[in-house]
Amino acid sequence: MENKYVLEQLVASKFLQKKNYGVIHFDSQDERGIDTGLLYRKEYVKVLEKQTHQVLLKNEHGGRDYTRDILSTHLEIQGRSFYVLVNHWPSRRAGAELTAPKRMLVSQRNLEIVDEIKTANPEAKIVIMGDFNDDPKSKSIQHLVANGFYNPMELLLTHESGSLKYRGAWNLFDQILVSHNCMQQYDNDFQFSEATVFNMKHLTEYKGKYKGNPFRTYLGKRYAGGFSDHFPVYGKFLLKS
Repeated sequence: MENKYVLEQLVASKFLQKKNYGVIHFDSQDERGIDTGLLYRKEYVKVLEKQTHQVLLKNEHGGRDYTRDILSTHLEIQGRSFYVLVNHWPSRRAGAELTAPKRMLVSQRNLEIVDEIKTANPEAKIVIMGDFNDDPKSKSIQHLVANGFYNPMELLLTHESGSLKYRGAWNLFDQILVSHNCMQQYDNDFQFSEATVFNMKHLTEYKGKYKGNPFRTYLGKRYAGGFSDHFPVYGKFLLKS
């Protein structure tokens, strides 16, 4: 999002104001002014800790390349403790291959944060999510999978579906990964269930050249009145007594 004010206006809207959402947000030094954030229902979720982690990148001239921070949160729901890392990785604007090393560095930065969490809490259950600007089979995402995370969304990217479409081809940049201990079936009081793309009809272009695509807010500089050029994704977890 652009800033904390945007989130505050969102949770104060007539559609959400009765839901009593809290806002977690920190300003980052991203050159485009984009931040990461998290909304949570105060009625159900207790925030134990929140902080951001900078990612140190270099541009083609050897100077600092400012990107979004990683937002890490330690949360509790009905006595179950878990961690969420919120990401928005560097874009592919300059080319997917040219910018891939930057996303790999952010992937590694996530694992460094995971190591810090597990040093303090070896049994920590961790969710890594966000807009990765990479697909499930990209090296940066596979780097997370190879280091203790399960990606339930690997099979959701097909020729017919994803979370965004670029030049006629689907991508699945928006993903939710979980640590392996979230997958344990027995003696697990906080168990991952499923994750999918929320591509309901009202979020979709229903006619014309872009039929089936996410219903965008803008087409170039023209206001189209839609929601986003990405479909949302969501995950479900089971709480067991």
